[in-house]
Amino acid sequence: MITVDELKVKYPDASAWQMGDSPELANALAALIKTGKKTASCGSYTSYLKEGAAPLIGSYNIILDGQDVPVCVIRLVSMRLVRFCDVTAEFARKEGEGDLSLEYWQREHQRFFEREGHFSQDMELVAEEFEVVDVL
Repeated sequence: MITVDELKVKYPDASAWQMGDSPELANALAALIKTGKKTASCGSYTSYLKEGAAPLIGSYNIILDGQDVPVCVIRLVSMRLVRFCDVTAEFARKEGEGDLSLEYWQREHQRFFEREGHFSQDMELVAEEFEVVDVL
């Protein structure tokens, strides 16, 4: 099994992180990314501001499962700000979750952002699209 440190030799500026807010969700989302079903993600703009650093288009990211094991490497290909209420069905489909519908996306992402402690229909999101460049 390859480690994050070994991957950073090949992808020196890559960040390593999990998606979601639980090990179970991290496992499910990592599996969707690894198979190519999930090619987009988003986070609240507020969360990005708190982190203090935004990813750059073209940057590499090592996706970890819920046990912090590297699953794949992705490259960010686009990023934009969009309000929650303006997310499209096309973007929801690219997120690759549930039945791929906008309704499912809205329901589950509202729950996620409420768990984070901040949700509104007008909240700004950082919408990212990526491609898988290495499956581990």
